[in-house]
Amino acid sequence: MNTAPSATTPTEPFGARLRHAMDTRGPLCVGIDPHASLLAAWGLDDDIAGLERFTRTTVEALADRVAVLKPQSAFFERFGSRGIAVLEKAVEEARAAGALVLMDAKRGDIGSTMGAYAATYLDKDSPLFSDAVTVSPYLGFGSLRPALDAAAVSGAGVFVLALTSNPEGAEVQRATAADGRSLAQLMLDHLAAENAGVTPLGSVGAVVGATLGDAGVNLAINGPLLAPGIGAQGATPADLPGVFGAAVGNVVPSVSRGVLRHGPDTGALREAAERFADEVRTAVGAA
Repeated sequence: MNTAPSATTPTEPFGARLRHAMDTRGPLCVGIDPHASLLAAWGLDDDIAGLERFTRTTVEALADRVAVLKPQSAFFERFGSRGIAVLEKAVEEARAAGALVLMDAKRGDIGSTMGAYAATYLDKDSPLFSDAVTVSPYLGFGSLRPALDAAAVSGAGVFVLALTSNPEGAEVQRATAADGRSLAQLMLDHLAAENAGVTPLGSVGAVVGATLGDAGVNLAINGPLLAPGIGAQGATPADLPGVFGAAVGNVVPSVSRGVLRHGPDTGALREAAERFADEVRTAVGAA
């Protein structure tokens, strides 16, 4: 992996910055998921000191070399205001080292409340401003408009849940809309419309699990496809072409425990991330 800081300008849209980061650093997103079992595996206590040590080590090991770091907000929120302070620092330091930060918050609401979530993660004056955020569209795609508009203003991105890696998601996402499309396909079609005509890559992405086998939907959204499920959930980089088909070049595979379990040794964390990135390159190049 290229370890130089990402050579993008703040005025570039997220899609362009992501394309550059994946091309230069490798197509990989590493989650920062400080749940209790991982803290214990690192020999850390499940407290604010353990959270700080875990997060700082992960950022220091990976932020100057991976394309995307994806903190899972819930694992910081559980510690209250002190946990949020750790998250704020992690976002700032990761972005300063050149990584794109995708805040995994999966927010979804309507009206002014959705606008407040958008201000939290997508307003450049916010201490939690991130390069992108995950959102849930299942209050209707139109409910996401405040986030989509805020992202467009700040040059950030939005990743919309479409087909997630959890098995129970299918009962909603595979349900049929009034026009016969699955709800997942309906959402993907909305995303394609948002990204129409954008080069080199749109800034509105979809979350599509790498564990799905043949996704059975049209993934040509001209935007990034965040693919959780690599590693501990059972998917491998070799599975990506079968799931994503012709869209595999826009996939951002996401690994969390598969990399994090190698800590707290920074060298081992870096080696694990590089190994996954190389495996993804091989799989995508062969597609």
